[in-house]
Amino acid sequence: MKIYHKSACVTCKNTITALERMNADIEKRDFFKDPFSEAELKKIIKSTGKKPAEMLRKRDKTYKELGLEKTKMTDAQLIKLMVKYPGLILRPIVIVKNKTHVGKIDVKNLK
Repeated sequence: MKIYHKSACVTCKNTITALERMNADIEKRDFFKDPFSEAELKKIIKSTGKKPAEMLRKRDKTYKELGLEKTKMTDAQLIKLMVKYPGLILRPIVIVKNKTHVGKIDVKNLK
């Protein structure tokens, strides 16, 4: 099981704690300290079945500063922005087998 997270994110911490309580074998990566490449992020987004716009954290300060709610961008443009500003990426991202879960996750349904 892989989890991509931000160390300071409460939702991420809660998810990791819950998974650790279940004795899950977790490979953790803080994507703020070890950023995604464009290719990696494209692959992760594709595995969620979502569009890049659905992976944006709309409450993020950068989202508001860039005016993304008013701007129409291509998927490629959004992915470039998400790589440049990782705070825009919805988190945590948990990959179990071939399923990718994003955001607040009910960990009981992951195994």
